[in-house]
Amino acid sequence: MLLTGLIGFLSGCSHSVSDEAIARDIQGKISSDPDTKDSQVSVAAKDGKVTLSGSVKSPAAQQKIDQIAHEETGASGVDDQTTIQAEQPKPQPIVIPAGTVLVVTTSQALSSKTSQAGQTFLGTLAQPVSGGGRTALPKGATVSGTVIAAKTKGKIKGEGELALALTSVSTKGHTYPIQTNVLSSTIKGKGKRTAATTGGGAAGGALIGGLAGGGKGAGIGALVGATAGFVGGAFTGNKQIEIPAESPLSFTLTAPLTLPPPAK
Repeated sequence: MLLTGLIGFLSGCSHSVSDEAIARDIQGKISSDPDTKDSQVSVAAKDGKVTLSGSVKSPAAQQKIDQIAHEETGASGVDDQTTIQAEQPKPQPIVIPAGTVLVVTTSQALSSKTSQAGQTFLGTLAQPVSGGGRTALPKGATVSGTVIAAKTKGKIKGEGELALALTSVSTKGHTYPIQTNVLSSTIKGKGKRTAATTGGGAAGGALIGGLAGGGKGAGIGALVGATAGFVGGAFTGNKQIEIPAESPLSFTLTAPLTLPPPAK
């Protein structure tokens, strides 16, 4: 009887160690398998029965873990209590559609007399720009533009011309190329003035309308009001086309601008 009890005791101790070894071995295989190593799974064993708990990323990973446990030597059964993680929707990029108006404050003076075609000019957004129901470009974001054309008006004949377009916008340390309409103003002999935008957009119509009405429409609406800085500044002095620093200009995107998803 004493010998039988001793054998039973030793057998019980051996079985307890075996449970620990089973759990440890299964846990190690789950951690090293490329299909299951990212799973948050705990393994326990009692009397040879293996219990799996935690979460996995996919049904395939869950099936693989269950297979590892069933194939373990010494395992008498498997109770799989793992759950599959709900897949989080991937963040979507922010798209600012074509036709969106960018109201820009110039950082420097521009002139048909002193500016040159190809010259770069800088400015900042005077208003935030939304996209996808959220602020995509904050107020104060830096914009860069190019002088498309600049021509000095002659004293007797020959027209003066100044045409501008934006080329990029910078925010959060990144710069993105953009395409906008061209704001263009000309002044001919004896002070006859014209102005237009190319590339379409509501601001262009407002600019032309304001000039056709002798400038009386320049203050109508927010877009027209912003464009009025270009109109009013452009004809200061009745000699050359001048745009003082800090003048508000309205440019319209002619192609959508795609920004990366917002950081969480």
